This record gives sequence, C-alpha cells and structure tokens, in this order.
Amino acid sequence: MSSDGKQNAVSRPGQASAEVEAFLRKAAAVPSVAGKRGRLVFALDATMSRQPTWDLALSLQGKMFETAAALGGLDVQLVYFRGMAECRASSFIANGAGLAALMGKISVRGGQTQIARVLEHVRTETRRAPVGALVYVGDAMEENVDSLCGLAGELGLLGVKAFMFHEGADPVAANAFREIARLTGGAYVAFDQSAAQRLASLLAAAAAYAAGGSRALEAMALEPKGEAARLLLTQMRQGRVP
Repeated sequence: MSSDGKQNAVSRPGQASAEVEAFLRKAAAVPSVAGKRGRLVFALDATMSRQPTWDLALSLQGKMFETAAALGGLDVQLVYFRGMAECRASSFIANGAGLAALMGKISVRGGQTQIARVLEHVRTETRRAPVGALVYVGDAMEENVDSLCGLAGELGLLGVKAFMFHEGADPVAANAFREIARLTGGAYVAFDQSAAQRLASLLAAAAAYAAGGSRALEAMALEPKGEAARLLLTQMRQGRVP
C-alpha cells in the first residue's frame, strides 16, 4: 500500500492478468478516507479450494458494513492471495458496495497459502495508522507455523486482533488459526457452507469490534441475537482459543 492510499500489490510476481488490472484500477479510483474511523483488514484465501467460501463472502460482507455504519463507520481494506505468489491489497474503502464490486472482479486460482504475506501487510499498515482488526477467511495453511506465530505476536503487540474464520476441518489449519487468534487476543471460529447465517453474524461482530472497540462488541452481545458477539468476547476475555 503506498503512502498516498492507492492500491498496490503486496507482491507483484509478474504481469497481472487483465482481470486483476481492472480490479487495481477500480481500487485506485476509490479515495482513501481520512479521520479516526475504525479500520479493518478483510483477508481472503483466493486459491482454488476457496471457491465456495469466496462466493459466500461476496454475499455476506454487506452485513459487516451495515453493522459498522450503525456504529459510526468502518473503513475496510480487501486483501487476497492466489496463484503461486500473488498477494494484493485495495485501498481502505468506506462503501460496502464498492468493496463488493472489487471482490466481484477477482476469480480464484490454484496455489498455496500466503498467510505470512497477509500478516506482514497488516503489520505495515498498522505502523502507518491503527488497524483495529484483521478478519481472515480460509481453509488451509501450507506455511511454517512458527513464522506465522512470530508475526501474529507482533500484531498482538501492535493491538491488532485477528479473527480467524476457518471453513472445513483441516487440523493443520485449525491449529495454526487458533494460535494466531490467541497470540493477537482475537478469536477463532470454524464454520461450513451450511452455516451462512452464522458466518454473517460473526463477520458483523468482528466489524463491530473494529468500528467501536470492546464497548461496541459488548453492546452487541447483550442483544437477543448476540450469540456471535458473546462467542468472540468470551475468547478475547479468557485469552484462550478452544
């Protein structure tokens, strides 16, 4: 991400496809938002196995913005990785429809996970301006877990909570995601494609935290349908991830 707020590649392995370049042009055209609004990084694994969850995220991310808007607003940055070495980030965007349009330009491609690049990117962004939370949606982990934990520990020291949403039941990914969440003081939740409403509620709860901090999440937890907020709060307060 450049200092002027325009979209850049986190990693640029070669000439991007026309589809990705169209995404970049759209992102660069979205102005960065000034002020002290909450900031959240929304990161997605866009490798081939992510197709079902990618489609799910497209349909559910709007709920994040509805929640954030009621709390005074939230700026979200989209980060995705795919292929062998492609990892890209948008500018911070205040408009949920704008983010959905950007996501709609991206297709999945085969490749390995690049979670370390995501964590490194969030660290860089946070050093420029505070980031309240990282929301990550993925199903696999194919990297050195100790390296990921080291980066997660740095994010924890910077005050970034990682909310790790895990599709499926891969035990290697589950262990890594739990540890990343624990080291940042965030939360880990597993879900499957049949639990779309649950994921929507979890995304909204994470957005509430990024927009309004612990008080906003606590207020949501008091609502009749605040189960997701209560789940995240319990993990964050206990400092452990089940």
